[in-house]
Amino acid sequence: MRSESRSDSAPEAEGRRDLGPLERALGYCFRDRELLETAVTHSSHAHENSARAEPYGPDGAIQAARERDNERLEFLGDAVLGLVASEELVGRFPGSQEGQLSKLRAHLVSQHHLITVAGQLQLGRYLRLGRGEEKSGGRHKAALLVDALEAVIGAMYLDGGLETVRPFVRDVILSPELAARAQDVQGLPIGDYKSALQEVAHAMGRVQPSYVLVDEEGPPHRRVFTVEVRLHRNSKRGRAEYVASARGATKKMAEQSAAREALAYLRSARTARLQPGPASGSSRAGRRSDQPNGRNPRRFPVRHASTVEANE
Repeated sequence: MRSESRSDSAPEAEGRRDLGPLERALGYCFRDRELLETAVTHSSHAHENSARAEPYGPDGAIQAARERDNERLEFLGDAVLGLVASEELVGRFPGSQEGQLSKLRAHLVSQHHLITVAGQLQLGRYLRLGRGEEKSGGRHKAALLVDALEAVIGAMYLDGGLETVRPFVRDVILSPELAARAQDVQGLPIGDYKSALQEVAHAMGRVQPSYVLVDEEGPPHRRVFTVEVRLHRNSKRGRAEYVASARGATKKMAEQSAAREALAYLRSARTARLQPGPASGSSRAGRRSDQPNGRNPRRFPVRHASTVEANE
């Protein structure tokens, strides 16, 4: 790698950025900084640099021009993440069956969850991208960010071993999400918001929610689906009381995200109903604030969940 990798300057022409802040966010200082640089190097950047490199060395011999990208580290990091997640779940939930643990692990290592962690680490700032990927918004693409996060995990494993990477995975990726989901409906798999929504609707004496696919867009290899979940009180006829909309790389992902929004609404509505006085009514009126005079609204404001750009 080039000597400017340790520079503290602003991003340079080839997308290099000081990685010190990233190391601080990770809570780990690499002994071999080249591993971290490789972890944030997308294949588009590596291909462009390799194409520009001189094919012959000073002695006239053919030299290897290929710059490394993060794909091999991503492969390794994915395995390390799965191992640590499995280890943590087995230790935390000794009474759970294999099927339950598999569902929990699938959520914890999913793109839907990992994109949040990548955002917290601001990984997009440090990605080394090719010109085309940069112009197409690669720093904000979920697939690239999650791949880089897994590559960083792989790099930490190679640089410091399992005992180094385990605390990072446990404390930054697993434990916060497990704690946040601890208040979910008892007995439901983490992330199964459709089942949770069905249970809460039933407990409140409402008809079951309905899901409607309202849009599909994008090329066949990168489809984006938009799904609405509609809540009614006593009958599915007429206008819905509340509609939540979400987008995802699969219909299932979009449905789960929409259900999560609708679940939050039902829980707040149930809490407001238990409050004395007019609080319950004022809560509903507040959700109609975007309708003129609050008369004959088509629906409550639609809540959009985050778009995930690639399959898990």
